[in-house]
Formats: sequence, structure tokens, C-alpha cells
Amino acid sequence: MKKITTLIAIMVAVGLGIFTTTEVIAKMRMGGGGWGQDTNYNRFYNPQTVETISGEVISVDKIIPIRGMNPGVHVVVKTDKETISVHLGPEWYIKNQDMNINPKDKIEVKGSRISFENKPAIIAAEIKKSDEILTLRNESGFPAWSGWRHK
Repeated sequence: MKKITTLIAIMVAVGLGIFTTTEVIAKMRMGGGGWGQDTNYNRFYNPQTVETISGEVISVDKIIPIRGMNPGVHVVVKTDKETISVHLGPEWYIKNQDMNINPKDKIEVKGSRISFENKPAIIAAEIKKSDEILTLRNESGFPAWSGWRHK
């Protein structure tokens, strides 16, 4: 029953022009580019390990966290205690936000501390820069970009 409902939803989305047939096929093959809530990468997010850090952005980089995923954005943040990689989200989503994050920016990051490739990292839920707030995930770790139309 779930497969039939999914198939009907896909057909409606294509029929309404929300997605092209090519986009649907690509999403099915790549799991939506790997950034959706149902992917292995997003299962790294753990609400039990959420913390807030503050520091200076050292670099802003495009990454592919796991083979087969679409490019994402991560920043390296230097705090008083450490220099840590902070994973933000898919590049297409970050580019469509009003907040720009650049090297030398002072930011505050709220997110889940994880071990990624045997190194400490944070999957960001929220970024604060001056008076701006960029929300990337809810308290459970559900991505803000889920349901967005990929441009």
C-alpha cells in the first residue's frame, strides 16, 4: 500500500510540474541526493548530543560527505577549545538562504556533535551570525530543506 501511495504522489508531482520525470528518476536512484531525513547520513544527527559552540569561521568548503550524495557546505570553526568541522546542509539549499557565511565571520552553532571519519564534527541545526539566524534542522534533526523544490 505504501508503494502505491508513493507512486501516486510521484505521478501527481510530475503532473503538476513540481518535479520533472528526470528529477524524480535521479532522486529515486540517489535517494534525493542523500540529504533527506531517511538517509544514512542524516541518521548521524543525535538530539542527545546537541550543544552550542561559538567561534570564528576559518573556511567555507563544498563537500560530499558520503559517496553518491549531492555537494554540501561545511565550515571549519575555531573556538577557544578546538577547531571543528560543521556540516550545514546541501549546497543548493544553503545558496538559497539570505545568510552568507564567510571566513572571519563570528558565528554561534547549535548542533549535534558526532564523529565523522574518526574526527569530531557537528551537524548544524542553527547558525547565528550577529542578529541573523539560519535554521537548518528542527529539534529532532529533521532537515529544513525537506520538501523544498531543488533548483
